[in-house]
Amino acid sequence: MTKSNQLAKLDQSGKPYIIYKSQTGFDLYTNFSKKIVLNEKNIQSFLKKKNKKKIKNTDLYIGFFGYELLNNLINIKLPRQKDLNFPKGIFYKPEKKIKLSNNLNYFERDFGFGSFKININKKSYRKIFNKFKKKIKKGETYQIKICTKYKNKSKINPLDFFSRLSKTNLAPEAFMIKDNNYSIVSCSPENLITKKGSEISTKPIAGTVKKTKNLNKSKALNYFRKNLKETKEHNMIVDMERNDLSRICEIGTVRLSKQKIVEEYKDLFHYVSLIKGKLRKNINNVDIIKAMMPGGSVIGCPKINTLNLLNNQEKENRNIYTGSFGYIKFNGDMRFNIIIRSILNFRNMSEISVASGVVVDSNANHEFNENFLKAKALIDLFK
Repeated sequence: MTKSNQLAKLDQSGKPYIIYKSQTGFDLYTNFSKKIVLNEKNIQSFLKKKNKKKIKNTDLYIGFFGYELLNNLINIKLPRQKDLNFPKGIFYKPEKKIKLSNNLNYFERDFGFGSFKININKKSYRKIFNKFKKKIKKGETYQIKICTKYKNKSKINPLDFFSRLSKTNLAPEAFMIKDNNYSIVSCSPENLITKKGSEISTKPIAGTVKKTKNLNKSKALNYFRKNLKETKEHNMIVDMERNDLSRICEIGTVRLSKQKIVEEYKDLFHYVSLIKGKLRKNINNVDIIKAMMPGGSVIGCPKINTLNLLNNQEKENRNIYTGSFGYIKFNGDMRFNIIIRSILNFRNMSEISVASGVVVDSNANHEFNENFLKAKALIDLFK
């Protein structure tokens, strides 16, 4: 049986499974022996859990932390918001791992999707934007990310969506989860944590420009370098991520490994840097997660002040958006992304959340349109 047929058979069996982008293709995880639904009370014990250091490639927990749970972990309480009652985080213990190529071939067209509705129209967005611009001028924040949601009624086949997405918008942190009562399909581009032994890195993205016929990768790099707003935004986020790493790393080891390069995606170019460090002795999983999450590049700067401003403004729970997906191995190594560019399907509703950064010289129309640009590759899957 080919791996494509194996994947199709698994999908039709109804068994939960996870697919995560690897360096050579995708890794498929299934045959879950444990499913841990996280909340405020058990997250610390889960992160401190001591597992026997075996050598099997399934000696890990894989899953996600939702945005609210990560706030709670750093003692930030969210006000009452409109809530789907979706779990705050879920991790699985797989007993089977299969390597797949980049070429996922599974197509099963879905029909009968409702039209997308946005939770903040341009007029409402401008009001929030102007409010936050005043906060920036007062020095309460220097950059802040306004979240908008696109939602529709739909029951999707996540493997079909993910297969098509991998062909049109393959991203280095792409993943999908299919469980009995929900699915997540993601083309997330941003790595938040890669830890191997005492080495740790983060790869912040700050800067977006729309692809056009006349704009190639080198021209995009030139655009970012000359654009004061994009450069300021990028520098602020890089400084914040370096600061986050410095809280858990040995003095003098945090350094920029790659600075201000351009990565290319289906509809846009991103401005990216890579930061590395060496962890201090006695730093544990809780320390790492609390220092690095939620990822600063999708929140704003400074992180804690900006989180409080955002949470008091937003009327809907972010659920998975700007949380983190990835794995923790039994030997302590871990890899986590930032959950952006994702579809959460739960109770026959799909939601796509996006955000763009506001700094002192931002333009409301530009940022509102940038949000749609970020959502477009996912919205196109419903056509």
